[in-house]
Amino acid sequence: MNTMQLLQLSLDTASMRQQVYANNIANAETPNYKRQDVAFETYFQQALENAPQAKPGEYHIPIPALNGNSSTIPDVQPTIVTDETSKVDNNGNNVDLTSEMTNLAENQVRYNVLVQDVTDRLQRLRTAIQGS
Repeated sequence: MNTMQLLQLSLDTASMRQQVYANNIANAETPNYKRQDVAFETYFQQALENAPQAKPGEYHIPIPALNGNSSTIPDVQPTIVTDETSKVDNNGNNVDLTSEMTNLAENQVRYNVLVQDVTDRLQRLRTAIQGS
């Protein structure tokens, strides 16, 4: 997985997360509904910690293989998880609207930052191909 593939996966994850939060908000009053979230960063961090580390004297920045793939970026997919542990209201629902709205706004900022990163990388690539 190369950097652009990782950015695409991150954008897809942010989009999935936006849908999950919107679904949580839509079901805030649905009896027995349990809020959902998308697990990605935790799994990715765990995969990075379990990946082989550079030894002293070796390059610390991964160098992609000639085919554009880098074996140092783990292949982790986002997963929708149901929150069964948070506090439940009298109707069995555990959606907190304030928390969901905050998560929605935070995810939107994350998505915008990722889009800006992709845009900047493509602009640098265009500049390298066409010149200044």
